[in-house]
Amino acid sequence: MKTAAAVALALILAGCASPAYVPKFAAPATIRAPQPIMGNSGKFMSPFTEDGTVAAWVEKGKSASAGSSLGGFVGAQAGQKMAEQIPFIGGMLGQSLGESAGRAIALKMVGGEEFIRANSDMSFNTVQELAVYMYAKNSSHKDYAEALKLTQEIYPELKTAYFPAIAAASH
Repeated sequence: MKTAAAVALALILAGCASPAYVPKFAAPATIRAPQPIMGNSGKFMSPFTEDGTVAAWVEKGKSASAGSSLGGFVGAQAGQKMAEQIPFIGGMLGQSLGESAGRAIALKMVGGEEFIRANSDMSFNTVQELAVYMYAKNSSHKDYAEALKLTQEIYPELKTAYFPAIAAASH
């Protein structure tokens, strides 16, 4: 009797330790990609061109993620100093400063917003549309991981929107 109770308790605890919900993504080819805006009039520029190659700004910005890491470090240091004065708020400000500094550095390394717009032939109104389109149409591209990382540095909101957008599009 004690053994059965111990086994039952172990199974219950093991169930609690595992994630209750792990999102499943559909294969990229099975997801209906949102229609891009042809041209650069949208808010979010695609790192891939209509013909499936990486945009010139992605080529130019291959080292941008190193700059963003530096920006994140500077922001974290500022946040730490603020946190000494204002608990909790300082850490949030530091993260925000880090993202802003990282974005500014990444933008500079790819040639600026004007260069991105001038060298993009597709854009999107929402970061979620950009995420789903990239996954559905470009995820098999050899430079996908690098293009995604750079795009997330340019558009920090893509970092948190990417997986939820794909999970939602997978259903």
